[in-house]
Amino acid sequence: MSVLVVGVSHRTAPVPVLERLTLDGSEVEKLLHAVSECEHVREATVLATCNRIEIYTEVDRFHGSVEAVSRVLCELADRQGGDPEDVVAHLYVHYDDGAVSHLFHVATGLDSMVVGEGQILGQVREALRTGQEAGTVGPALNVLFQQALRVGKRTHAETDIDHAAPSLVGLALDAAARHVGPLAGARALVVGAGSMAGLAVATLARLGVEDVVVASRTEQHARRLAEQHAGRAVPLAAVQQALEGVDLLVSCTGATGVVLPLEVVAAARAGTTAPLSVVDLALPHDVDPAVEALPGVQLLDLARLAGTVNEGEGAADVSAVRDIVAQEITSFLAARSAATVTPTVVALRTMATGIVDAEIQRLLSRTRLDAAVRAEVEHTVRRVADKLLHQPTVRVKELANETAAVSYAAALAELFSLDPDAVEAMTRAEGV
Repeated sequence: MSVLVVGVSHRTAPVPVLERLTLDGSEVEKLLHAVSECEHVREATVLATCNRIEIYTEVDRFHGSVEAVSRVLCELADRQGGDPEDVVAHLYVHYDDGAVSHLFHVATGLDSMVVGEGQILGQVREALRTGQEAGTVGPALNVLFQQALRVGKRTHAETDIDHAAPSLVGLALDAAARHVGPLAGARALVVGAGSMAGLAVATLARLGVEDVVVASRTEQHARRLAEQHAGRAVPLAAVQQALEGVDLLVSCTGATGVVLPLEVVAAARAGTTAPLSVVDLALPHDVDPAVEALPGVQLLDLARLAGTVNEGEGAADVSAVRDIVAQEITSFLAARSAATVTPTVVALRTMATGIVDAEIQRLLSRTRLDAAVRAEVEHTVRRVADKLLHQPTVRVKELANETAAVSYAAALAELFSLDPDAVEAMTRAEGV
């Protein structure tokens, strides 16, 4: 199995590039089918989130496949109305062992903008499901993604890494309070009604914010969230009016474009320079970054807040997760290396069994042995064959985990003149 990852993320590309590569479900499927049709690609799936798009493939060669998959990703930018060259400069590639390591880091949240966020685990699961339903995920990627999901679950079970989101909201509101003053008695508008918005509303209510208004594209969701915390809901179309006179704006929708353009915020702020803190927890951003130039406005976006979270109290948990991931990578790679020699070992033992069977039949056709002697002879011959093969098969599995310039499985097949078709048949049966 040779896994290739080609991608773009918040670590390599600016927000404008990521925004142009934001995909909905149908666009992910189109991209997936385009990749699966590339030469040298045997399996494929796509991991698409608000701050990364990664193509995972199982390939039969590196150079031809990396060029083809990269070209498909760059063509995506062209279809989305961007310049393909903008993407080329921000591409990254991981291959084989490096691809395994990268996916494990992604699934555990170590590669996220806010380290340890739990949403990525569901997104990795969705990438696997999409590939399975499209028929483009086979044994190699299925095993890899299933293991990555298991590792992700383990890190959340054994550490407190999933406290990152509450820390993010808390730090954002602390920073906002330094700009607008104590939040007790303040007025706030929250745009969005998802899990992050729910956390923000709950935190604001706990801090004693006097008036919490919730706006969302789905009024029912906004109303339900507001009622849970003695707030009130308004339609998203009324957000400009709701923004007038507030001290704090928190926006965290799942939209792919700007929800609060400059002109809306400017109109709501007409004639005032009172302090307003804008907390934009979305990526792509919900609020036009140009609002920061308005008098009295402070902008706190996800990129600025993430670094503070990652360097804070969760550092010990991050270190613990890194240790777990390192252990799991080593175990997975060792198991994968051992699995690569299994078809050769099975083919060798199958050949030996065939030889023993043929020789026993030849012996029995030339001699007359009673049942007891016949059974003893057959048992002895098979035991000799097993003993002769035991050490080579044990050693080839051990050597498979060592870095070397030779393939011990290939050497074993050559030494015993194993039929390549037999080894390939065992490989397909094992799903290696």
